[in-house]
Amino acid sequence: MQNKYLLKCIPLHVFLWATFIPFFVSAQGGSQTQISLNDLSAFKNPSANWSVASSVTADFVKPNTITKKDGSGILVSIPGKGKNEDIFTNMEHGDIDLSVDFMMPKESNSGIYLQGRYEIQLLDSWGKQALTSGDLGAIYERWDETRPAGQFGFDGVAPRINVSRAPGLWQNIRILFQAPKFDASGKKTANARIVRIILNGVVIIENAELQAPTRGSAFANEAATGPLRLQGDHGAVAFKNFKYTTTVHSRQVDGSRNVWDDNDKPVTVDVKGEPVVFRSFIDIPDKKVTHSVSVGLQHNISFGYDLSNGAVYQVWKGGFLDASPMWLSRGNGTAVPIGSVVSLGDTPALALIHNDAQAWPDSLEKGIYRPKGYELDEAGLPTFKYIFDGISINDKSTSDDGKILTRRISVDGPAPKDLFTRIATGSDIVDMGNDMYSVNNATYYVQLDKGIKPVIRNSAKGKEMLLPIKNTDKGTSVEYSLIW
Repeated sequence: MQNKYLLKCIPLHVFLWATFIPFFVSAQGGSQTQISLNDLSAFKNPSANWSVASSVTADFVKPNTITKKDGSGILVSIPGKGKNEDIFTNMEHGDIDLSVDFMMPKESNSGIYLQGRYEIQLLDSWGKQALTSGDLGAIYERWDETRPAGQFGFDGVAPRINVSRAPGLWQNIRILFQAPKFDASGKKTANARIVRIILNGVVIIENAELQAPTRGSAFANEAATGPLRLQGDHGAVAFKNFKYTTTVHSRQVDGSRNVWDDNDKPVTVDVKGEPVVFRSFIDIPDKKVTHSVSVGLQHNISFGYDLSNGAVYQVWKGGFLDASPMWLSRGNGTAVPIGSVVSLGDTPALALIHNDAQAWPDSLEKGIYRPKGYELDEAGLPTFKYIFDGISINDKSTSDDGKILTRRISVDGPAPKDLFTRIATGSDIVDMGNDMYSVNNATYYVQLDKGIKPVIRNSAKGKEMLLPIKNTDKGTSVEYSLIW
């Protein structure tokens, strides 16, 4: 790799001081309580659109479509031609630290009402750039038709970053909520407050005061307690793993002072105008990737590449990198993704697999792999280059719309016999039709070109998907897309 590439990849202007965000400390007191989904007995008078299931599939293409299998463990709303209603828990809460997994099909709309009054919006907001208080994870707006036309809705809070996943994938939301407080006479002494909303592992809202219930509240008044309410009359939705505690500790910072020391301001690396290619260490589960290249593309999509084995080992959406650990204090060379990360595994990208019983290697044989760095095209996109078993490999990942990452691995000259790339591994790999596959209990999708048949086989961790790299009249290459 020539020095001119390195200079172009890391312009000085990407090292910016981040604006301080008010900081809170939250803790869960005691063990979590889980809402049973063995049946509907945890809920008040559920309408016919609600049921429990053992598994669900939410369509990636067909709007507002969920299919289910009989059983238990998952709460499902499938609105039909009859009366479709919201559902309320028998449990009532004040302060609550709530975590729940949810799945939505394309274009679906639902919500979680804290105390039946304050809606946290659930929506298919996958890939959206400009977020509003109607998008996934937002605090929905209040409503007053006595206000001027066009201003009926007000006081909603939009997420500060979009980490929504694609339709049909499981997502997680965690909500830390403090209920309104009242004195002995019933007079309100403190408004309700959202301490924090965490979507898919990323904080999207902090320290939001709720002056009054949001639009569509089930109750006209405010109170110290109320039931959870799940919206079921707008669109299809599924929930599982309701877990909560009733202890929410917070320490408010009003912004009048900075809690960071002067030498401890966070340092971020941002993508502005063109892709950014950044070298650092990256910590992943059970490993430090010491030869990592993080690539930030337009529309808040990024991936991590391991120069030591050719692996795209993780992808994420949201911001790009927090480089504070590299620069603060003594520095340790590590950067941290700012966004919702999907781990793909840091094993070699290519292997020679001669029979189905041969396991995918965890590491490379000595001498079979030789990295050659990367080159940038006119748009600033890197093509990673290396020698594998004596042949030259070109590896390039692109995204045109910020929704899908497409990877193309090509070979200069003929490929050796039985050369494969492993493109997915997880507890399961399910054929969704239309050349789309769901991976690891609907964590992400793999999409192939029409007519391409992968090898799906058992592995030590469940299932894995391999693609053969074959010699054809059009050259020697393989291409697939990741969707999350």
